[in-house]
Amino acid sequence: MKYKEYNNKIQLRQVEFVKGARDMERREIDYFEYYPQMIKALTSHGLLLAAYDKTGKANAMTIGWCTLGVVWSRPMCIVLVRPSRYTYQCIEHSGCFTVNVPPASLAKACEICGTKSGRDYDKLADAGLEIEQARTVKAPIIAQCPLVYECTVVHHNDVIPAELTEEIAREYYPRGDYHRGYFGKILSTLAADDVQKLLG
Repeated sequence: MKYKEYNNKIQLRQVEFVKGARDMERREIDYFEYYPQMIKALTSHGLLLAAYDKTGKANAMTIGWCTLGVVWSRPMCIVLVRPSRYTYQCIEHSGCFTVNVPPASLAKACEICGTKSGRDYDKLADAGLEIEQARTVKAPIIAQCPLVYECTVVHHNDVIPAELTEEIAREYYPRGDYHRGYFGKILSTLAADDVQKLLG
């Protein structure tokens, strides 16, 4: 499977970490432990979906749709990405991703990552975001985010236009740019010691 092959071969770039962000201590937790805080961020300023491209460059995009649950008796995080997005290419190449839950203080950074493409410039630097390496997958973590889900792709589905209600198709797909849904098996969920304070 190309996901697995690429995940084993990808050459990651060296990253210069900013003191303070990289010093955020994280512990392993149950993936549902801070579900209300994740939903609160998701429905306000959004979450940051991050992956490496084929050269090892980190990229992140802001997402407003994400589902946590159990599929095939496994903890799963499902995200939707349009093929036109650069992040789509990154996940297609790497077969893994992280979902990072930012505090409200990163709302402006989320706005940048949701409106700018990382295809031609370093939007992470523009947004003032630093990265770390995930522990269980070859994907970046946003250093300033106190809650992170590390995921490996086990399946994907494309939205089927003929099976979509007219209301949703009209509201979200007027140009026909339908999403691909990635089923990410959650391998690790990490929380900073002050996650409750940062996410409220």
